[in-house]
Amino acid sequence: MISLYDISVPVFGRYLERLDGLVLIAAAHAADRDLSQAALLQSRLAPDMLPFETQVRIAARFPLRALGPLVPRLPDLEFPAAIFFADLRADIAAVVGALSTLAPADLNGREGAVVTDRAGLADIALPAARFITEYALPNMFFHHATAYAIARWEGVKLGKADFDGWHRY
Repeated sequence: MISLYDISVPVFGRYLERLDGLVLIAAAHAADRDLSQAALLQSRLAPDMLPFETQVRIAARFPLRALGPLVPRLPDLEFPAAIFFADLRADIAAVVGALSTLAPADLNGREGAVVTDRAGLADIALPAARFITEYALPNMFFHHATAYAIARWEGVKLGKADFDGWHRY
């Protein structure tokens, strides 16, 4: 059986690295084309959607949102509005740093602990293993994929390999 640590910390860590790479590529795209960082950071796919900057911030914060209730010593990082791509990269690095302090003993055996959260207007309460696999990871991927889609919409040259790091073309 796979452990709670194994289904969370390494997966969150891997995709935070991928998210950081996406931000780095988007920053290079803006610099190469002399585009305003603010314009790309505030870009969105539809008027009622959150912008690139917020999509990245939510994806970056989801590991702490998911694991914080199980490991209270994890910081609840505050993210001021990003003005530059470097701000997003610093936020991602802060979360990676926090995750690097975790060991399997911090999470394993806590699979049944109930984690509560707010999902939009809904309150949810799930055992930790379900919370991570059915709620936290899919939400991180949703916001990561939406940031990817916004970047692509803005002409940033990205491919599936940039998203997951597995594919080669």
